[in-house]
Amino acid sequence: MQFSPLIEEMIEALRCLPGVGPKSAQRMALHLLERDRSGGERLAEVLGRSMQEVGHCRSCRTLTEEELCAICASGKRKSSVLCVVETPADMLALEQTGAYDGQYFVLLGHLSPLEGIGPEDLGFDELLSKLDAEPVEEIILATNPTLEGETTAQYLAELLSSRAVKVTHLAQGIPLGGELEYLDGGTLSRAFAGRLGFNRENQ
Repeated sequence: MQFSPLIEEMIEALRCLPGVGPKSAQRMALHLLERDRSGGERLAEVLGRSMQEVGHCRSCRTLTEEELCAICASGKRKSSVLCVVETPADMLALEQTGAYDGQYFVLLGHLSPLEGIGPEDLGFDELLSKLDAEPVEEIILATNPTLEGETTAQYLAELLSSRAVKVTHLAQGIPLGGELEYLDGGTLSRAFAGRLGFNRENQ
């Protein structure tokens, strides 16, 4: 048995969401049609407006419906420090820590030759232009600790090596509360390589 063409189209449309397979899409569609039509109408309205109105911040490239996002428009952020992240979600994660008060630059991805994603797709030219126009003293490469993320960070570090700017990388190692027996070898190796003295004030 198949549903009517429009219901099948709705189910197929929902499958564009990450992690949503045929069964999940079917469950979502039937829930909206059977139990929450007002919610479905609200979802459709907000989705439509978002697709039309949400673009990219002209300064950091994160998602926003304004010309400048709230962070770039704020006069309270340090302009001398720039944190490079892969996605708007990574930017949000760092913001939620409350530990950073500088500016951002969002790559909107990472280098991936297999997927055809090169430097021209990640705004590297825009990043260099930003450095030419603004007094940035330090760039923090906060790409993800994956092969693609590390490759992207290395490429950027080499690209920036000729410039008078300090390039740093987020520390990586054993997470707070982690137990050694459950950590992978790569994490432990990084922890050993980046180890600190016990009394940091004596460093």
